[in-house]
Amino acid sequence: MLKVAFATDDRVAVNQHFGATEGFAIYALDGERAQLVQVAEFAAEAMDGNEGKLAEKIAALSGCAAVYCLAVGGSAVRQLLAGGIQPIRMDEEASIESLLAVLRKAIREGGIPWVDKLVKREGDAARFDRMAEEGWQE
Repeated sequence: MLKVAFATDDRVAVNQHFGATEGFAIYALDGERAQLVQVAEFAAEAMDGNEGKLAEKIAALSGCAAVYCLAVGGSAVRQLLAGGIQPIRMDEEASIESLLAVLRKAIREGGIPWVDKLVKREGDAARFDRMAEEGWQE
């Protein structure tokens, strides 16, 4: 299962700047289904001059592979990438449901580079787990 977060104030659309978001809707998904697993909410804050706000928001994304938002500053991008979270900047608001449909299709069929990379890594890990279960023949 892949966990993805969406910066949102209504749990319906990606409509928030990462640093000033009032919340994240976090979904777990695979190629067939998506389920809301967590909602993180934050107090409304000014966008500039409050670098301390990033730590709390990044911590809320623990275990997520990516976060979708309308905008994201350079400092946040660096911190997200260092935490293994792919920031995805949207050019305009988009419904979370439509993005989940695109992600489910990408898990099944490929086509989004960061998803392809994660799916391949999970496949490699599963292959090594199967090899370990079979034991070594010398």
